Amino acid sequence: MGALEGRVAVVSGASRGIGKGCALELGAAGARVYVSGRTLRAGDARLPGSLEETCEGIRELGGQACPVRCDQRDDEAVAALFARVEREAGRLDVLVNAAFTIPAELTSGRPFWETPLSNWDDMVGVGTRGAYAASAHAARAMVRQGSGLVVNVSSSGAAEYAWHVAYGVGKAALDRFTADAARELRAHGVAVVSLWPGLVLTERNESAGRSIPGLDFSRAESPRFTGRAVVALACDPAAIERTGRALRCRDLALEYGFRDVDGSLPPGPLHDRPGAARP
Repeated sequence: MGALEGRVAVVSGASRGIGKGCALELGAAGARVYVSGRTLRAGDARLPGSLEETCEGIRELGGQACPVRCDQRDDEAVAALFARVEREAGRLDVLVNAAFTIPAELTSGRPFWETPLSNWDDMVGVGTRGAYAASAHAARAMVRQGSGLVVNVSSSGAAEYAWHVAYGVGKAALDRFTADAARELRAHGVAVVSLWPGLVLTERNESAGRSIPGLDFSRAESPRFTGRAVVALACDPAAIERTGRALRCRDLALEYGFRDVDGSLPPGPLHDRPGAARP
């Protein structure tokens, strides 16, 4: 029996990347995982990865998974997702907000005034607003049961320059949301935290040939490393004491004793990313 047997989780952005890694680890720990995202089947998107493949991976690890196609920009679809969880599972213990869009311009090195204004909507409208909307629905269920954990996947870009103005603003706003939501939810037994991974070898980075200028992927962490941080927090009865904080996944690995899938301890959050430069 897994440590999270009987618990229910929702993970957004679970078709690929960190969201998929979190879903896999929650499933492996015994949770029933609702995996949400826009890519239901393989071939539905340019990048590899799909909800069905994530669910298959969870089942191979002995877990339970339910795929739910959901665009975080669609408020009705988000509401329907949480209504389904309430109807089918009757509870919600963990929400991981991992959905966000990174358009190519954000890592191009081009300054914000030379990139489309839609970059703001991609980062803030999907990542930050999506986390806010999903958390509002999750909070209603968690407050009723008097417990729960909300995890927002953020980055050190919340505190220092990272890639693009819209990226940094979106992550900083996400961490502020974590702090303020935690203030309102703590009395109800619900913890809210942000997690800061390091350089992650996602499908997007694999597709780019690990060739983003200025980055060394030789020690990049797997998407499941963040998932192991989520599981460690979900299993900790004292997790509420961390509420409102931005936590480094590497620090949690040292405290809880987990490691990446290959047994390594990744170096932690990125610093001194390549700065914006004119082409």
